[in-house]
Amino acid sequence: MVTRRRLLALLGAAGVPLAGCSDRERRTPGTDNPGGFGTPVDDTVTAVSVTETPTETVTGTRTANDSAHSNKTATNGTVTDGTATATGTPEREFDLREANVVAVEWRVMNGVHRFDVTLYHDDDGEAGYADWWQIETTDGTVLVRRDLLHSHGTREFTRSENVRVPDGVTCLVVRGHDQTHGFGGQAMVVNLETEETTPVRQGSEADSDIADDVC
Repeated sequence: MVTRRRLLALLGAAGVPLAGCSDRERRTPGTDNPGGFGTPVDDTVTAVSVTETPTETVTGTRTANDSAHSNKTATNGTVTDGTATATGTPEREFDLREANVVAVEWRVMNGVHRFDVTLYHDDDGEAGYADWWQIETTDGTVLVRRDLLHSHGTREFTRSENVRVPDGVTCLVVRGHDQTHGFGGQAMVVNLETEETTPVRQGSEADSDIADDVC
């Protein structure tokens, strides 16, 4: 006959392994591989951090690019009022088969003007390249021609030249030229009095009338 005390002792002994199994079941989910059942809390936090970090980096990159573009515009605008608006960056629509004039800056010393002219042309995309730019008066008189002896790739590049501007001349036209297509693309009209530069479209021939609506 089993006494009350003996029965309680037997039940107590039987309860020990049951409690141990219960503890192991609670610990097992915490040791699963990430993504398994019961993924540990630390793994979940790590995944969120990895996702958020690239998002913040991309946002910062956009801001840096925007700032760089703004600084470039401000720098281009310091020499002449019209340079910033007339300057064509690679984001603008250009026919890169043409030798496009995208910026003109100048300074005067001892009566001589020194012009810095920036062209944008696809020198890599065809046999010909941008082989010169020239500065002329509004009646077509060429004051100076700057020859370019080699290609410069598909990018903006700047070359300089000195010129004596005749007395009484206040408006000039700056044109680029391509070996294959001749003139064409974007030219620039320069007003020496107002210090403004205005982009204009030109044809394959040097049209002396392109400055009529500007100067």
